[in-house]
Amino acid sequence: MEPIDTPLPVPAGSPPLPDVPLPLPDGSLPGPTGSLPDPDGPLPLPAGSLPLPAGSLPAPDGSLPAPTGPLPAPAGSLPGPDDLVARLGRWSAGRGPLYLLLAARLRRLIDEGALPPGALLPPDRRLAVALSVGRTTVVAAYETLRREGALVRRQGSGTRVAAAALTLDTPRVKETSNPLFLHLLEAPDDVILLSCAAPERPPAELAEAYRSLVLPDGDLGYHPAGIGALRAAVAARYAARGVPTGPEQILVTTGAQQALSLLVRLLLAPGDGVLVEAPTYPGALDLFREAAAVPLPVAVGPDGVDVPEAVRVMERHRPALAYVISRFQNPTGTVLPPLAGRRLVEAANALGVPLVDDEVLADLSFDADADADADTDAGGPSLSSYGEVIGVGSLSKVVWGGLRVGWVRGPAPLIARLARLKALQDLGSDVPSQLAAVRLLDGYGPVLEARRRAARAGHDHLRAELARLLPSWSCAPTAGGQTLWVRLPHGDGVSFAQLALRHGVAVLPGATTDALGGSLRRLRLHFLASPEVLTEAVRRLACAWEEYAPGPARAAAPGRSSLRGITV
Repeated sequence: MEPIDTPLPVPAGSPPLPDVPLPLPDGSLPGPTGSLPDPDGPLPLPAGSLPLPAGSLPAPDGSLPAPTGPLPAPAGSLPGPDDLVARLGRWSAGRGPLYLLLAARLRRLIDEGALPPGALLPPDRRLAVALSVGRTTVVAAYETLRREGALVRRQGSGTRVAAAALTLDTPRVKETSNPLFLHLLEAPDDVILLSCAAPERPPAELAEAYRSLVLPDGDLGYHPAGIGALRAAVAARYAARGVPTGPEQILVTTGAQQALSLLVRLLLAPGDGVLVEAPTYPGALDLFREAAAVPLPVAVGPDGVDVPEAVRVMERHRPALAYVISRFQNPTGTVLPPLAGRRLVEAANALGVPLVDDEVLADLSFDADADADADTDAGGPSLSSYGEVIGVGSLSKVVWGGLRVGWVRGPAPLIARLARLKALQDLGSDVPSQLAAVRLLDGYGPVLEARRRAARAGHDHLRAELARLLPSWSCAPTAGGQTLWVRLPHGDGVSFAQLALRHGVAVLPGATTDALGGSLRRLRLHFLASPEVLTEAVRRLACAWEEYAPGPARAAAPGRSSLRGITV
């Protein structure tokens, strides 16, 4: 029997909590009158439609207005407390009272220009809920900055950044508020990063590849499309998987993130529609937002993206780009079946929609045939084998994140255009890294097989520890990849992530990955750390959950359990 949520005790002197309906056995809230949708799922909308802007009404025939691009935010406003929470980063990881730590981080955001003059900050109560702190903590932090002249607080007008507090010009570009990236910018500390998934250390083969390097003679070192040897090596891997590819169809990039960035710059203009999975890789969503594109989200189920719905969205909106992760989808770990993949490719090709398949995780199959050649086996067919698809790959997840070598595979004319665009950015990626990548790909089998074994062991160990210490959490096993997609029995991922951070673990809230506005009760946890680190991370998460939800946490008994879908 699944645990039933019980009301939290209210400390003496605290205002009474508002009455809220108890969840149903399946975790959803009752409706319809005055209820909220399931926080883990998208809002119900007609097939293929976009969320309507505030104030929009359907036409008399029931149809919805066509999207016209993202609505501009009111002057001096922030998207909401969740965005500010993400920008705050690891604000509570230092020493001292929480209100002073919060004030210090807000002051830094103001000084850096991330909070422009006149920006309206969230109300005390809303920010306190999002940060999992008491309202007095937020009030004290705001008051500290008000006394310094950094904030202006007026009854009825809210709390705003004072004009005199800004020391830099207002940013002209959209900066990321994604915790996936912001955690990487923090100074090293004892926080366990389960938010950014990448191998902890490089394999010995990488160091050997660098030791054996012979730099070219009579070469300027500028290769915007990549050195010929690496382009040929990557093309050969595609050909070995049944996707005939020539070197002219490969562009070498500085990691997969640059590959996506180049594609976005080339193919998207402000207001263009882009089909995305919900949830999906948050780094891609950041790039689409920076380009002022309009997300067209399609839900991901147990078998990957909902292909019939994706086809309807493409037929209705004709997006300028479709972005999917067909194998070991980030963050859910799902795999798109071959027939569904073929249908998606055929529909995109017929409708003239450029289809981008993010293949960064495609090699990380736990169940790859042991008798197959590990150099070529990626656990299934590539979408590129079904038609014209733009593939994006990288060595960062199999080898090491510090080896910034990625690529784009596509039609030769597209690759030529991307190469010209890349030449403007950096004149070409680092040549020694490309030479090392050539050596690695020449003997890729042992490196790949070792990473697969380690990932499978980490996957099993993390699930076992979650079942032992947090049996009320739900997470399905995956067949590959590097992350678990965890559902909390109640609460929301954003506020719990703040509490987990104060216990020394950084996790990625599901809301940052979902353009549909769902996945609120989800967390993405990676399993690439050592068993000892994963064990300690789950212990800290269990302590945070005890504090976040003491009733339900104590109601679940430790030991072997299959509650909420975790089975050991």
